[in-house]
Amino acid sequence: MAMQTIYCGSRTVVERPEIRIQKFHKDFYWGFYCTSYEQQALRWATRFGKAGVVNVYSFDDQTELNIKRFLEMSDEWLDFIAACRNGVPHDYDVVEGPMADDTIFNYVQSFLDGEISRAAFWELAKFKYPTHQISFHTARALAALKFERSYVANVQEKQ
Repeated sequence: MAMQTIYCGSRTVVERPEIRIQKFHKDFYWGFYCTSYEQQALRWATRFGKAGVVNVYSFDDQTELNIKRFLEMSDEWLDFIAACRNGVPHDYDVVEGPMADDTIFNYVQSFLDGEISRAAFWELAKFKYPTHQISFHTARALAALKFERSYVANVQEKQ
C-alpha cells in the first residue's frame, strides 16, 4: 500500500493515540481502532447522540510492521475474531479488515457461544455489508501514525 488517510471517531481530540485495556476484547483484541471510511468515523464520533470528534491521521504502512490484512470476511477472519474476543492475544502490530457491525457481532457471539454453526453464521452474515477497521496493537504501530487534524462531528452529519 503506502501512505493512507485514516479516521478515528471519538468524544475528544486524540493527538497521541494509545492502546487502552478495556473490560471486553474487541474484534482484533485490544488496540487503537481507526477506519479508512470517514462516514464510519462520523458514526463512531456521534454514537452517543451528541457531538464528537473525528481525528484524521496519516499512516505509513511501508514501515517494518507485522501487518495482518483481511480483504473480506472469511473463515480465517471469523476464527481470528473468535480467538481475539475470547482473550487470545496475537503478535501483529496492525490488523486490518472488515468490522463486525452490531448485527454481525450478534452472529459472532452466537457462533462463539455454540448457538449457531459456522455454516449458519455465513448464511446470516452474507446479507450484511461489512465495514472497515484498522487496529494498532504496539508502540511501533502507533509511531507509524501521524496526527493531521481533527474536527467536530455533529449528530445531524451522521448518515
